[in-house]
Amino acid sequence: MAALLALLSAGLGGSADFVGGYASKRLPAVVVVWLSQCIGLTLVVSLVVATRTGAEDHSYVWWAIGAGQSLLLGLVAFYTALSTGKMGVVAPIAALGVVLPVLWALVVGEERLSVGQFVGIALAILGIVLASGPELEGGAGLRPLLLAIAAGTGFGILTICLAEGSSEEPLMTTLVSRISLLLSLTAFLLLTRRLVPSAWGGASAPTVILLGLLDVGALLSAAYAMSIGMVSVVSVLCSLYPVATVVLARLVLKERARPVQVVGVVSVLAGVVLLGAG
Repeated sequence: MAALLALLSAGLGGSADFVGGYASKRLPAVVVVWLSQCIGLTLVVSLVVATRTGAEDHSYVWWAIGAGQSLLLGLVAFYTALSTGKMGVVAPIAALGVVLPVLWALVVGEERLSVGQFVGIALAILGIVLASGPELEGGAGLRPLLLAIAAGTGFGILTICLAEGSSEEPLMTTLVSRISLLLSLTAFLLLTRRLVPSAWGGASAPTVILLGLLDVGALLSAAYAMSIGMVSVVSVLCSLYPVATVVLARLVLKERARPVQVVGVVSVLAGVVLLGAG
C-alpha cells in the first residue's frame, strides 16, 4: 500500500510540476505558489474538519514547520527554474534531492535494505540522471541549473521533515506545513508590496486551481505513504515525479526525448520493480 501511495504521489507531483511551470510563464513563481497553496490549504482544512482529526502529541509541529519552509524554498526555486529552462532538464535535477532522505533513513533512521532494494534505488536515481543527460550536454543555462539544485535541496529536506512528522500525524503535519508556508510567503509578498489578488487577471483560474489540487494530493499521498512504509524506499518512489513531467512535456510541448532519456525511463522502471519486489 505504501508503494502505491508513493507512486500516486509521484504521478500527481509530476503533473503539478508541469502545470506549475506552465503557469509560471505567465505569472511570477511566488504568485503561482501563493495562489495554489491557498487552494491546497482549503482542501486540507476541509479534510481535517470532515475527519475530525486531532492530535494529543504535538511533537510533529516543528517537523511540519520545517516541511513548510523547505517546501516554499523548493517550489519557488523549482517553478522559477521551469519558467526559464527546459522541463526535461530542471525536473530530473531537482529530483536528485531524494538522496538526502535516503541517507537520513539509512544513517539516522537505521533502516535496513535488501540487496535488491539497494540496486533498485541505484537504478531509479541513475534513471533520473540519464533522463536529463542529453540536455545538460547541450549546455543548460547556469541559472536554471542552480535553481534546480536549490529546489532539490528544498524537496529533500521537505521529505525528511514530512517523514518524521507523518510517523504519527500525516494529515495534521500536512496542514501545519501549509500554514507555515503560507504565513512566510504572505509576509514576503506584503513586504515587497506585490498585490497578489490582482495577479488573477494574468492567469487562468482553472490552471491554478488544478495546480493546487494536484500539489496537495501529491503531498498527502507522500505523507501517508511515509507513515506506513520505509522512508528510504518511499522517498525514492515519490521522487519519480520527473517521469510524469517529462512525458507531459513530450506530449503537450513536443519536447523530444533522446535515446539516453528513454534508457533513463527504463532504468527507473527497473528500479521500481526491484523496490516493489524487495
